[in-house]
Amino acid sequence: MSNPHLFLPLEVRTALKENRPVLALESTIIAHGMPYPQNVETALLVEKTVREAGAIPATCAIVGGKLIAGLSTDEIELLGKEGANIPKASRRDLAYLVSQGQNGATTVASTMIVAHLAGIRIFATGGIGGVHRGAATTMDISADLQELAQTPVAVVSAGAKSILDLGLTLEYLETMGVPVVGYRSAEFPAFYTRCSGFGVDFRLDSTADIANLLKTQWELGFRGGVLIANPVPEEYQLDADLMEKTIVEAVAEAERQGIRGKALTPFLLAKIETLTGGQSLQTNIELVLNNARLGGAIAVDFCFKSGNNS
Repeated sequence: MSNPHLFLPLEVRTALKENRPVLALESTIIAHGMPYPQNVETALLVEKTVREAGAIPATCAIVGGKLIAGLSTDEIELLGKEGANIPKASRRDLAYLVSQGQNGATTVASTMIVAHLAGIRIFATGGIGGVHRGAATTMDISADLQELAQTPVAVVSAGAKSILDLGLTLEYLETMGVPVVGYRSAEFPAFYTRCSGFGVDFRLDSTADIANLLKTQWELGFRGGVLIANPVPEEYQLDADLMEKTIVEAVAEAERQGIRGKALTPFLLAKIETLTGGQSLQTNIELVLNNARLGGAIAVDFCFKSGNNS
């Protein structure tokens, strides 16, 4: 798909042209989700994991005013070193950052947009954004949910970040007609833990079945995406009760400091990392790798079943 603001490196461009599997990856996790150098190390390891699964990784970002699906190692290093100095770019920010020739780290929503422009149908991330706790007062609802409702890209995640109101997040997705599929699980995962107390819409136990659902979804003409919930591996999950207490403490601290909007999620994740003595960061890394592995396998099966990426 040609767009004057989109750049695809030769490897990604060739793979798409030859109908080989490509998996999109986000860059907010690099610039805002983890400290340096773990962020760069994790990003490169995620790409390696995607390749081992049989797909081509396409990490997305805005660099010098260009939407890129397939960052170079130097570009990943730039995002990792600059960290929070790189703007966090969601849908509303893309035109501004591109028009001004700036850099930007793509969220779930904007990565879906870049992937769609490129013709990439599968995307793996850590956890999606959603309805924040207290949203009845703040109206703080992530643009990720609306993007899932309108952009035909499948998102593999460990559920929604557990700093959110998971019940309301699932209600929103239901209202917008977004299927939530549990991979080998009937329960919606809560990012750091495998269980949330909420169910998924459908359970599928193979990547071939997931690929077939995606193919059918888009053959039926539905314009939106699909959320594929992939629980964190059991050996890396954190204690659910401890995490809830930690999250409540982190949210209370954010309220005391008046932290809202784009700054809220990075603040909460950093605070939780401190309160858990770094355990949450390790779990975050492992669940991202787990999602990359599954996303790559789904991309392979989707190409096989559909015969194309677009």
